[in-house]
Amino acid sequence: MNNLCADIGWKSINHEGEQLCGDHVDIVEQNEDSTVIVLADGLGSGVKASILSTLTSKIISTMMAEGLSLEECVSTIAATLPICSVRGVAYSTFTIIHLINNETAELIQYDNPHVILLRNGKNFDYPKNELSINGKQIYKSVIDLQENDIFIAMSDGCPHAGIGIAYNFGWRRDDIISFMEMIADLGYTAKTLSTMLIDECNKQYGYHPGDDATACVVRVRKREPMNLLFGPPRNRDDCDRMMSLFFSKEGKHIVCGGTTSEIAARYLGTEVIPNLDYLDPEIPPTAEIAGVDLVTEGVVTMSKVLTYAKDYLADNESYKDWSYKKDGASQIARLLFEEATDINFYVGRAINPAHQNPNLPINFSIKMQIVEELSACLRQMGKRIKVSYF
Repeated sequence: MNNLCADIGWKSINHEGEQLCGDHVDIVEQNEDSTVIVLADGLGSGVKASILSTLTSKIISTMMAEGLSLEECVSTIAATLPICSVRGVAYSTFTIIHLINNETAELIQYDNPHVILLRNGKNFDYPKNELSINGKQIYKSVIDLQENDIFIAMSDGCPHAGIGIAYNFGWRRDDIISFMEMIADLGYTAKTLSTMLIDECNKQYGYHPGDDATACVVRVRKREPMNLLFGPPRNRDDCDRMMSLFFSKEGKHIVCGGTTSEIAARYLGTEVIPNLDYLDPEIPPTAEIAGVDLVTEGVVTMSKVLTYAKDYLADNESYKDWSYKKDGASQIARLLFEEATDINFYVGRAINPAHQNPNLPINFSIKMQIVEELSACLRQMGKRIKVSYF
């Protein structure tokens, strides 16, 4: 068993004037280390295309995750997709990236632009075997994974970007490869890479997309544990046990909360040194404890991190804020969203007397809710989450 994992992210833009996207991405985990990712592109755009692509991606991802053959998947799609009354065909292209034990990637491609593989930051020309299944020309590849491999799957809206505007023949595959090679080694997450690619497509379209465009990025990386301590334990006698468990864990350590940081400093035999710089008027300043990677305030800071997490899973618009700012919430966002793969939360159930003022919008249940919602968001990002309460 290796120590690799997959960071998966995707972004779409709709054909101008359409409410629904004709592309659809579906991700199904077979187990902790095996995942089926399907990007489907329905014929045309709008509602019909959306139905075709959603059905295609759902059918393939579910059947493949259950271990059924590619032939059975393709036959099922042919028998299931509704036939367009105008064109008289039922048609959806698809790209399948099947990660097996985080050791091997099986690529299956039908009529979408071929997947780009960047290895060591450069385009890697992987072998493709041509198959004919139910009259469909399908390409299949099996690739042994290496750390920092980046797979880029696209719908045809990406290479068609800029036709008749910036380019005569669109934003060609070679141009897309050059663009992605420039940013591949900068440490961006899969979600950010896909966002940057689609933002560039939108720019090539002159911000008036003539087709749905979707990019799905899979980034192979090593596991990176992260530990976050949030709030003191309900029972004071549990302080040393909580701190011992927290600091014994491999990986970086984040401490959130004033009382919590005092307890952590006392356990480490040192003191809390506050930072007096208010880097953001909405976020309380950070502090420093020798032996701790990041020390922040509690509920207000974590509420902002939760806001960033929800946006990250949607349009990722706030990336331009938290990606470089030095306030506590932005630093936690970078550590949890970009660096970490396995996150351990140590959550204290003590009730803070300062939060019991009825005029304050903070109470104990809000703290628990932040932990639950943030854990759910991080799981959607593909992180392994463990929450321990004290």
